[in-house]
Amino acid sequence: MTSRSSAVQPDGSLLRSLRAGALIAVVAGAVGSVGLTLYAGRHNDSRLLVALFAIWVLSPFIAVVVASRRWWAFARGPLYGVSLILTPCSLAMYVHPAWRPPGSGPAFVFLVVPLASWLVLTMVVVTATLVSGVRPRHDAGA
Repeated sequence: MTSRSSAVQPDGSLLRSLRAGALIAVVAGAVGSVGLTLYAGRHNDSRLLVALFAIWVLSPFIAVVVASRRWWAFARGPLYGVSLILTPCSLAMYVHPAWRPPGSGPAFVFLVVPLASWLVLTMVVVTATLVSGVRPRHDAGA
C-alpha cells in the first residue's frame, strides 16, 4: 500500500512540473505586463514615471522567481500554484487600461494590481508557514 504523499508526489515530479509551469507563466506574465505598461504609458511625457510603473508592475513576478529559489520547500507548492493564478489575472487586468484612449487615467490599475499581487503572495507564504508548523531559524551569530 502506498502512502498518500508518495501517490501524489512520486519522487517530487509533481512539484517539478508545477515549478516549470509556474516559472514559464511568470516569465510570460512579466513580459506581457511590462509590455502592456509601456504601451499604456506611450503618450506620457515622463519616461521616468513610465519606467517606475514598469518596475512596480514587474516586482511581484521577480518576487515569485526569487522566492521559488530561496524559500522553504513547503511554501514552494502554494507559491507556484498562486503564481499560476495571479499571472493570467494580472494580464487580464492590464489589457483594458492599456487600450484606453490617451489621457483617460489607467494608472490606478497599474498601481493596485501589483499591490494586490504582493498581498496575495504574502498571505500564501505566511499561511503555508503557519500550516506547516515549521519555524524559521534565526542565527544568533549572524
